[in-house]
Amino acid sequence: MQWKKHIWRYSMVAIGALISGIGINAFLIPHKLFSGGVSGIAMILYFLFDWPIGIQIIVLNIPIFYAAYRLLDRDYVICGIFGMVVFSLAIDATRFLTEINLVDDTMLAAIYGGVISGLGAGLIFRVNGSGGGVDVIATIIKKYYSLNVGLVGFIINIFLMIVAAALFGVKPAMYTLLSFFVSAQVTDAVIEGLNRKKTVMIISDKNEEMAKAILDVVGRGATFLEGTGAYTGQDKKILFVVVTLTQIAKIKIIAEKIDPAAFMIVQDAAEVLGQGFSFKKKL
Repeated sequence: MQWKKHIWRYSMVAIGALISGIGINAFLIPHKLFSGGVSGIAMILYFLFDWPIGIQIIVLNIPIFYAAYRLLDRDYVICGIFGMVVFSLAIDATRFLTEINLVDDTMLAAIYGGVISGLGAGLIFRVNGSGGGVDVIATIIKKYYSLNVGLVGFIINIFLMIVAAALFGVKPAMYTLLSFFVSAQVTDAVIEGLNRKKTVMIISDKNEEMAKAILDVVGRGATFLEGTGAYTGQDKKILFVVVTLTQIAKIKIIAEKIDPAAFMIVQDAAEVLGQGFSFKKKL
């Protein structure tokens, strides 16, 4: 069954790379907006010298993947090379979309370009794939210097925006930053999935009754945490439970029905692994 996982992984990387290429050509390039990382450098050179973006991406990635091959996991590198090549081919193959100019408003182009590019990137990252470029550089830096991958990518992209602003003006750079933000949000949504997880903490004198109701009605187990009221000095049990987004409404109904005076906090959970939830599988 291992080969099926590989087929699924590489298929998602290819689809994600194709979608990202379409987003760049259909929305960003017609308005002289930019992508991030190596593709952003290639787009700047494209606007200056009309060099094909896809070929540039392959050339610029050669030293990056050489370093990655020596320093990172071989499976990650091979998948990254595949994603980079497909993305490069896709971005040159869909170059005709730059002539269509689907939207004539730069703001809409930045938003839709961010959405489409973020969707493609999310599909790639969801299966632990890579399209090369800054992601690989950031992974190498994180391995040896413990710097956050997102921080490294952010610093590199800010530098690119400064260069782009100096060459093409501040306005395209500002619209590009908007596109970056939209793309990041969509990427996170795709990686986490539509059914996001929430953590709920409930402080009540009827927590045991509430825990039983949550188990019976929602089908989720709960944990009691020990707490002490700062004002009263009384010991209290804090009910802690992790649920999906669609189960929050049921939790609220249970809490209000059993104890209308209950104090409840609902927070986002970036990732939940373990019994009752999915483990991240190594593909």
